[in-house]
Amino acid sequence: MINYVVLQAVRVLGLTMLSFLLAFGLTPLVFRFISSLKFKKNIKPEKDAPIFHELHKGKAGTPTMGGIVIWLTVLVLAVLIFFFSTIFDGFWGYLNFVNRAETYLPLAALFAAAIVGFIDDLMGVRKIGPRGGGLKMRHRLAIYSIFSLIGALWFFYRLDWDLFNIPFVGNFHLGLWYVPVFVFILVASAFSANEADGLDGLAGGIMLFTFAALTVVAFSLGRFHLAAFSGVIIGALMAFLWFNIYPAKFFMGDTGSMSLGITIGVIAMLTNTPLLLIFFAPIFILESSSVIIQVLSKKIRKKKVFLSAPIHHHFEALGWHETRVTMRFWIITVIFASLGLVVFFLNQMF
Repeated sequence: MINYVVLQAVRVLGLTMLSFLLAFGLTPLVFRFISSLKFKKNIKPEKDAPIFHELHKGKAGTPTMGGIVIWLTVLVLAVLIFFFSTIFDGFWGYLNFVNRAETYLPLAALFAAAIVGFIDDLMGVRKIGPRGGGLKMRHRLAIYSIFSLIGALWFFYRLDWDLFNIPFVGNFHLGLWYVPVFVFILVASAFSANEADGLDGLAGGIMLFTFAALTVVAFSLGRFHLAAFSGVIIGALMAFLWFNIYPAKFFMGDTGSMSLGITIGVIAMLTNTPLLLIFFAPIFILESSSVIIQVLSKKIRKKKVFLSAPIHHHFEALGWHETRVTMRFWIITVIFASLGLVVFFLNQMF
């Protein structure tokens, strides 16, 4: 048993490194692709967001859709390894992480959200949609809700799963209530991740630590295919961050942030740890909460709570350099993710 677990650990680490090397090699090709097609970031006009415009006007023209590097790496590895495993079992079968019970749903969610995000990004760079910003919010919300609903129905009817864990309290059968809870978790994780994608290296770094925590959780539960899948994402994220840290060579875009965000939600549901996202992704919750508070305050009180929202822009407006905001948010994520793992393992003992 120990040898088997060690082999699985080597597999996860090996796939993580393989993913990093592949993503690192793909990055120049993706960069040339998005640059040649002039997929460049448009900054909100000064009249719509004066503080944001002043802080980020220098970033206008930076290539976006860099998230392609991440999901393309996962796609290439998943397809190639699965293909070779059907011909040559042995080593390739050992590496294969495509599994019906564990990774079909997160893989489907990742790529479906990536395509929608790509279309949204494309509309944004072509200045199509409301104020030239891509899809309307209600359309995005509807699309991702449909994706999440499909996943929820798959869990409930095909996997016969409706358990929801409350740490230190226990598991509860939610019945049909599991479906709206599932949809809420996935939509919230997707849009929260998207809100955090506003500074060089911010969203990528936070996701790196979040996926690392979820990999530990999946591995400890014996979900080795899911842990391997998460490890592949980590490797691709590390390569992406190599080029995305300040000053960013390109931005992640919705094709990266929305797809990775919804994947985080799926993995949390697969491991029955959605409430631990409070620890694994605290900055995502902080970012989305700041936007909600700002919008409600402006509508009800006619006043802003923050100088600019999401909250990372508020700290920028206070005079913090964006690297200071990014590094401190990374540190907070590491601390909370570590605490979340402590809660997870203690919960396993009860």
